[in-house]
Amino acid sequence: MIVERAYAHVHDPDPDAWPWSVPGVRQFLAEGLRFRAPVTFLVGENGSGKSTLVEALAEGFGLDSYGGSADWKYATSRGKSVLGERVRFDAAPRGRRMIGSRTARKGFFLRAETALDALERESLDPDSRSHGEGFLAAFREKFTVPGLYVLDEPEAALSFASCLELLGHLDQLVKAGGQVVCATHSPLLTALPGADIVQLGEGGMERVRWADLELVDHWRRYLADPQAYLRHILG
Repeated sequence: MIVERAYAHVHDPDPDAWPWSVPGVRQFLAEGLRFRAPVTFLVGENGSGKSTLVEALAEGFGLDSYGGSADWKYATSRGKSVLGERVRFDAAPRGRRMIGSRTARKGFFLRAETALDALERESLDPDSRSHGEGFLAAFREKFTVPGLYVLDEPEAALSFASCLELLGHLDQLVKAGGQVVCATHSPLLTALPGADIVQLGEGGMERVRWADLELVDHWRRYLADPQAYLRHILG
């Protein structure tokens, strides 16, 4: 583990203003987020706050919100998000030097919508391969040393087989001493043994077993009987 807990303090946040209006963000302000395993998945519907939180965690650790490794300075003139600039960490023993020194910090932030630009900046030549292969190149070449690795919906560019390969990379990264926080909609990724799963919704954040996840339940029902869903949306 690199970090044990993330938290943020905001004086008198407006509960009607974004992102403080999001239940999961409000709970994060009130309680913080304690990491119980080397891999933490944040799941939830669009708008539940999972991407907002992972971006803020990346920024708080010193990773470029545009995506990329800790070895790079910010690639854009965009400042940190209103939440990201307030995020702080309680470091695990092996992460104290990283938290205290930028030169010692290791990690990577991979977000689906800016991944190609980030990979090009990292000299991974994404134009010479498919989108999914570019993602996997980052996992193979950049996710190798202990550090904090933050992912925002990495499955967006990956096939079923490539998601399985990603799970193998995450397993090897954890065994090498890395820590992962990942926002995802994927029932495949969240099945990683030993991972901690935090579901975000109208009630805020709650820890959930894989078998009890809403996304797992929906996929099971859909695959068992697609017409039960499709008859409500197709003319």
